[in-house]
Amino acid sequence: MKKVLFNSKMMVSLVMVLALIFSLNLMVLADGHGGGPDVIDVALEADDFNTLATALTEAELISTLKGDGPFTVFAPTDAAFAALPEGVLDGLLADKEQLTDVLLYHVVSGKVMAEDVLEMDGAMVETVLGEDIEISIKDGMVYINDAQVTTTDIEASNGVIHVIDTVLVP
Repeated sequence: MKKVLFNSKMMVSLVMVLALIFSLNLMVLADGHGGGPDVIDVALEADDFNTLATALTEAELISTLKGDGPFTVFAPTDAAFAALPEGVLDGLLADKEQLTDVLLYHVVSGKVMAEDVLEMDGAMVETVLGEDIEISIKDGMVYINDAQVTTTDIEASNGVIHVIDTVLVP
C-alpha cells in the first residue's frame, strides 16, 4: 500500500513539474523572443519616447518592430520630435505613408553595437527604408547624418536602441 501511495505522490509531482515547464514554454512563445522585452517594450519603459511610440502606432509598425529582428533603432527622444519645425509632426501623423518612411529611416537591419559604429566613421549604411544614412565621428561623438547619438547600446531581445537628439528625415 505504501508503494502505491509513493508512486501517486511521484506522479503528482511529475505532472506539476511538466505543467510548469509547459507554462514557461508558452510564456516564451507568447513573448516571441524568449530573451526579455523587445525594442518597443524597452523604448516604452524608458518614458522618453512617447512621441515615437505614438508615431509607430499611427504607422502600424509596432508589430513589425516586435518581430524577430535583429533591429538597430536610432530612436529620437520626445525633445527631438518637439524640435521639429511647427506643423511638421502633425503633418507626418496625418500622412501615414510619409510617416512610415521617416520611421523606417531610423531602423537598420541587424544588431549594430556602439563598438561596431566606432569603426564605421564615414560609412553609408542602408536603412530598412532602403535609403542610406551616414555614420560619422566628430570630436569623439557619433552622428547619424546630423543627429548626435546621446545614449548607446540599450539592448533588447530583438535588437538594440541608440538614442539620438534629432529626427532623421530621408
